[in-house]
Amino acid sequence: MTEPVRVVAAGDHFVCPELITRAIAVELRDRPVDVRELTLGWPLEPFGPVAEVEEAGDAEDELIGALAGAEVLVTQMGPVTERVLAACPGLRLVVVCRGGPVNVNLDAAKAREVRVCYAPGRNAAATAEFAIGLMLAALRRIPRAHELLARRGSWEQSTYYTYEHAGLELEDLPVGLVGYGAVGSRVARVLCAFGAQVMVHDPYVRGEIHGLRVASLDELLRRSQVVTLHARLTDETRGLLGARELGLLPDGAVVVNAARGPLLDEEALCDALEGGRLSAAALDTYAREPLPAGSRLLGLADRVVLTPHLGGASRAVAEKAARIAAEEVGRWLRGEPLAHCLT
Repeated sequence: MTEPVRVVAAGDHFVCPELITRAIAVELRDRPVDVRELTLGWPLEPFGPVAEVEEAGDAEDELIGALAGAEVLVTQMGPVTERVLAACPGLRLVVVCRGGPVNVNLDAAKAREVRVCYAPGRNAAATAEFAIGLMLAALRRIPRAHELLARRGSWEQSTYYTYEHAGLELEDLPVGLVGYGAVGSRVARVLCAFGAQVMVHDPYVRGEIHGLRVASLDELLRRSQVVTLHARLTDETRGLLGARELGLLPDGAVVVNAARGPLLDEEALCDALEGGRLSAAALDTYAREPLPAGSRLLGLADRVVLTPHLGGASRAVAEKAARIAAEEVGRWLRGEPLAHCLT
């Protein structure tokens, strides 16, 4: 009889261990499997740097204890550090339920011949929907109107029905997308359905796109009443929109960022908002997270929509992440090529 494969499902309060266990049971229904569950603290407890890895839960000891005798680890926030790998010599596969294995010491894993996989695209649909929601909220002043009525009991219809202060609609509105990956391409399709004039700048994408391809970022900005960021954060894109770039936008433009905070110069954005050059901004990501209490953005409540990095917070994301991870475990056990592997 085949020995059961020993798996640790080190989930948390989002990608719950039981979701991982259930997905593995479906994927490996014809093979015995021994799954040990561990619940880490995120998001009820913060993540951050742990030893030499960038973003993980502070749980090296708990993970080492759970991994005794295990061959496979499936996790979202488990800290797969040099210390953890050294303490678990039987570990052969790590699958991270995130868009990148930022909680894994890849060099140490490679040195020990531990395969490391991840789950790209798990939150693409959720983030795209959230970006559209941010855009609508900013264009139509929905959070501000809710605050006035629900919190203050103020029926300020007279203000928002004046031509000067009325919102903008997406139909026929020039909207520029910076980045056309898994998220940006979905946003473009939805905006086309709204009837927006969609323009896209992404020098790395070939083939057909939804909307008009614009070769120059500067040209895109000059033509966009709304600009929404969907680029990856790299050395090249860090600070992509600074004071000069924001100055190219038409007066009254709106900036949306549900991608990565450092793509945008927040100080330059605040200057443009305070000076009246931009009418609004909607942000889900920030240069520093959590957003510092002294951030200038917090003083611009009538012009900004701010959410605490919730773009990927949907139940479907957690379920997709568990399923993608389980599929990688299945491929590994069957000796098939791994779909999303870095070591």
